Amino acid sequence: LPLFLYLPGDPEEVAPPLQQSFMIPRKEINTVSDMAKWKRSQAYADYMGFILTLNEGVRGKKLTCEYKVSEPIEKLVALLNTLDRWIDETPPVDQPSRFGNKAFRTWYAKLDQEAEKLVATVIPKHLSDAAPEVAVYLKESVGNSTRIDYGTGHEAAFAAFLCCLCKIGVLRVDDQMAIVFKVFNRYLEVMRKLQKTYRMEPAGSQGVWGLDDFQFLPFIWGSSQLIDHPNLEPRHFVDEKVVNENHKDFMFLECILFITEMKTGPFAEHSNQLWNISAVPSWSKVNQGLIRMYKAECLEKFPVIQHFKFGSLLPIQPVTS
Repeated sequence: LPLFLYLPGDPEEVAPPLQQSFMIPRKEINTVSDMAKWKRSQAYADYMGFILTLNEGVRGKKLTCEYKVSEPIEKLVALLNTLDRWIDETPPVDQPSRFGNKAFRTWYAKLDQEAEKLVATVIPKHLSDAAPEVAVYLKESVGNSTRIDYGTGHEAAFAAFLCCLCKIGVLRVDDQMAIVFKVFNRYLEVMRKLQKTYRMEPAGSQGVWGLDDFQFLPFIWGSSQLIDHPNLEPRHFVDEKVVNENHKDFMFLECILFITEMKTGPFAEHSNQLWNISAVPSWSKVNQGLIRMYKAECLEKFPVIQHFKFGSLLPIQPVTS
């Protein structure tokens, strides 16, 4: 798999894109027939390339292994820690309906106000013009404040946020493992806390026929982590003991643990798709199947992609290369 050009290697090799004119990303997919534009776009090619590059980068590696942690990675974790602290400062309010706690709107308003400043802490001064564009993806990545829901489209916005940081050279090739294990993993923890605290609704969930109510990417990258594992096979992830003993090392098992905490009843009933996946013979088959499923169930679904925003870094223009 080629390492994409927008994951620069050596800082000296890459001059900052001085001529770049940034723009506020906006919606471009307004009708089902616009979906063809999305699939041909530079944005789709770059987004998918980014997902697959990271998929290779974490293959066979544990969350707890050693990897380089650069300054931008540390700053991204600090940004996510701030979002986490705001949850503590914004407790749920008393309201008649159990789901969709309105305190989420208060929490979100704070992010809406502060997003550009937060992003500016992560990017160097000479790229500060990029902050308004990049911040849009951060704001889109935490759920919808009107509906108080969260789903794979919001998760995709966070991946797009990280992809943009790669395209402007803030994150680099040797940050790959830290992008998934440190930043994305911290993002997941904060999203789980939001989902629990404010009882968020799943956005566009297919219920029992979907993979998971809220996330998809950690199942892809998490299955890649488990490829060629000496003794953990797909059939083991439905075993509670295996999950309890190994979840700190593997993102996939961390997801399973969260599902079993949040749902009651037999696993095969509340998570039928995952139950079926546990019958697949190898993790590499699981990984390939999940990538296909992600394209079909998330990236090629109009209800998800109609919300995606396009700017100068993730353009709607047809792919050039």
